[in-house]
Amino acid sequence: MIMPGFALKDIETSGATIRLRHGGEGPPLLLLHGNPMTHVAWHKVAPRLAQHFHVVAADLRGYGDSSAPVEDADYANYSFRAMAQDQVEVMQALGYNQFYVAGHDRGARTVHRMCLDHPNKILKAAVIDIVPTLDMWNAMGRVGAMLGWHWPFMAQPADLPERMMGSVPADWFLRKKLLKLTADLNHIPPEIWAEYVRCFNEKTIRGSCGDYRAAATIDCDLDTADLGRKLDMPLLALWGKTSLVGKQFADPLSIWRERAHDVCGEALPCGHYVNEEAPDQVTEWLLDFFKNDLKVS
Repeated sequence: MIMPGFALKDIETSGATIRLRHGGEGPPLLLLHGNPMTHVAWHKVAPRLAQHFHVVAADLRGYGDSSAPVEDADYANYSFRAMAQDQVEVMQALGYNQFYVAGHDRGARTVHRMCLDHPNKILKAAVIDIVPTLDMWNAMGRVGAMLGWHWPFMAQPADLPERMMGSVPADWFLRKKLLKLTADLNHIPPEIWAEYVRCFNEKTIRGSCGDYRAAATIDCDLDTADLGRKLDMPLLALWGKTSLVGKQFADPLSIWRERAHDVCGEALPCGHYVNEEAPDQVTEWLLDFFKNDLKVS
């Protein structure tokens, strides 16, 4: 059974239907996953957090079992702004005006935008294995392009990447995609892998490509407009020592300190899929970071 003690729920937002699992009691803590995963990427961490928090692990729009609306001409409905709005509405539907949030990969980019667009709702935030989107694109040199080939590939106009990704078995593509950013896949139990494969379908391929097209266009415009702003809420940044972030950026904390006033964190001994490869360290960090400020309305 995946994430025992957690209940499945669908919530309609103004732009999508969001699938989530939630469980536990206490202050609300939202967890957001990365590409090409679903909310079950938190299966090693969420049950332990649920001993202290009401944990909400949600699929981003276009991913997992969340819906994938038809792409706007300017990709705005797959921007991190749109994804953040979904999740704010999810938390409101669950009765929370303020909450804690942690995200990995695309989920972390959604968290960053959420903090910019909804600063009064986010008490504390954690971003896992990212630097800001503009910094990532600007550092896309030879090494970055080879390891992060999916960034420019999935951002190509429809339906080139969709056709190519959909032309091979989901299991094959996911193995190729994940193994470029981690040593092996031993950290993923068979039942979790089966969920990733099940959810990697036409809808998810289309939705995730919309996400990457937005990240190459409108997200850069939105982030450029906000370059002069710094986040006021405390920010935790974790990354994998052998991930692309760990290899390409000498000091990710210094980058985040250009975007937020109060930043802590460190590199963990793993690759890109930090919350699955180093769950004990991630759980310890999240518990220490969020439990030190248990206030919510």
